[in-house]
Amino acid sequence: VGDKVMVLARSGLWQEVVNVPASHTFPMPEGMSFEEAAALLVNYITAYMVLFDFGNLRPNQSVLIHMAAGGVGTAAIQLCKTVENVTIFGTASASKHDTLKESGVAHPIDYRTMDYAEEVRKISPKGVDIVLDPLGGSDTSKAFNLLKPMGKLITYGVANLLTGQKRNLMAMAKTWWNQFSITALQLLHQNKAVCGYHLGYMDEEVELLSSVVAKLVNLYSQGKIKPKIDSVWPFDQVAEAMKQMQEKKNVGKVILVPEAPKEESKKAEN
Repeated sequence: VGDKVMVLARSGLWQEVVNVPASHTFPMPEGMSFEEAAALLVNYITAYMVLFDFGNLRPNQSVLIHMAAGGVGTAAIQLCKTVENVTIFGTASASKHDTLKESGVAHPIDYRTMDYAEEVRKISPKGVDIVLDPLGGSDTSKAFNLLKPMGKLITYGVANLLTGQKRNLMAMAKTWWNQFSITALQLLHQNKAVCGYHLGYMDEEVELLSSVVAKLVNLYSQGKIKPKIDSVWPFDQVAEAMKQMQEKKNVGKVILVPEAPKEESKKAEN
């Protein structure tokens, strides 16, 4: 009672009070803010397991990170930097490229104006060792074709389904139609791996998740990772917070808190 904790839950966290199993709570390390704690678990567990458990990231390898300025993207960049001489390619809109370079992305690519696969091949003709794919649809095929021999594609989302504020049935149909499919025999001939990751379906894997969180807390305490907070919004501004993401303005995590920070509310009163 009274411990400051980070919590993992599949849904239902946009509330002032939540109930979660004790096994899904983790003590916050010293010096961590509540905002950082809110930004840590989902993104960093995902990035860690995708890069290290599936991706087997090692020194001198190359990684393509899509949506590199988002929550999982920024976590993945920081985790790549804990391994020696990893070359990072990252897709993001042009306005975010300077920030990405500062954070360690060697080759930011503007996916809006360029074919990112062509850009990667200009710099690395053989392709890359690992592709993190949160996009789905035809982008998964492009990712697979960008892999070097012994390369690994880890798919963990279908962001291509979301094209705006409203559900777009055409986009859903197109993504579904273009969804990547491969047989075991084709994989055998290609010398490549395809992995699928969904943290939401690992509720029962308490020991596995706890071991990952322990590693992340250790990295945080050493100053090797630090959640990047884009902005903090009170619950009553949830629409504006969502807009920040839909318009792809955020660099890092968009955080919701029950009330506006005190300084802001004082300013509002004045």
